Amino acid sequence: MTRLPSWQLFAICALVWGTTWHAILYQIGHTPPDVGVALRFAVAGLAALVLCRWRGLPLRFSLRDHGLFALQGVFMYGVAYVCVYEAERFLPSGLVAVGYSASPLLTGLGAQMLFGVQVSRRFVWGGVLGVAGVALIFWPEFGKASSGASVGLGALFTVAAVLLSAVGALAASRNRSRGLPFWPALAFGMLYGAAASAVMALVQGHSFALPLVASWWIALLYLALAGSVLTFACYLTLQDRLGPGPSGAVGVMTPLLALVVSMMFENYRPDVLTAIGAAMAVAGNVLMLRLPVRKPLAPKIAGSSPEC
Repeated sequence: MTRLPSWQLFAICALVWGTTWHAILYQIGHTPPDVGVALRFAVAGLAALVLCRWRGLPLRFSLRDHGLFALQGVFMYGVAYVCVYEAERFLPSGLVAVGYSASPLLTGLGAQMLFGVQVSRRFVWGGVLGVAGVALIFWPEFGKASSGASVGLGALFTVAAVLLSAVGALAASRNRSRGLPFWPALAFGMLYGAAASAVMALVQGHSFALPLVASWWIALLYLALAGSVLTFACYLTLQDRLGPGPSGAVGVMTPLLALVVSMMFENYRPDVLTAIGAAMAVAGNVLMLRLPVRKPLAPKIAGSSPEC
């Protein structure tokens, strides 16, 4: 991935993740959220391990390293995604997307508090503008979800997903700064995330029976290979270059593309508020990316950068 310019990495993440919100619906209609997440990241982790083996990358690590892989994976690929799937059971996907548009702001501020990364005012205002724009796009859905006991539960799952995902992103950034190799960290992290989700499913007595529905299998493969292995490889490479805050700006553009998918496949018709919100979100995104976070200098470790 190091051969690709940042804008291409950003575009891949936004384009693919912008369609995964819709693809998730094909899974939660047939399997419990924790089962769907466990299967998705089990397939993704195994695919990443095969890629590591094919490229001759080392796969033996100390218990301490595996603990760091698990910290990244359980939060970034496990419990955070279970919360996303659960949230989509109670709220329109647009509302969940609005929550995730706050992820760059939370991750950037977390990096400042934990790692001493300096966050500019431009970045903060860009994050606020982006969140406001995405919220404006989905304002009609807020009205539709204004009543009902399930709304509070869906909102709680959304907040939990954003916070847990931010923890995972910060853990991944710290793992890279410690010199842990990119692809093995991705592969083992996804397997640990799958294991955590599987434990949640077993504790609750959920079945792992696989549905005989073509759309479910197509969604699983798309979410695992394109929506997980490819996109997280691009995203974490982008995070190495720009820092954990600005790279999270993908979370602002993704809802905009999810909106396009809804227009194409779900008969959604935008209005004036949509156009204004889209303009605000794009402007906020530009502000966040224009001045990347200044990271403390760290020694370069040979062979630690991802390549493809």
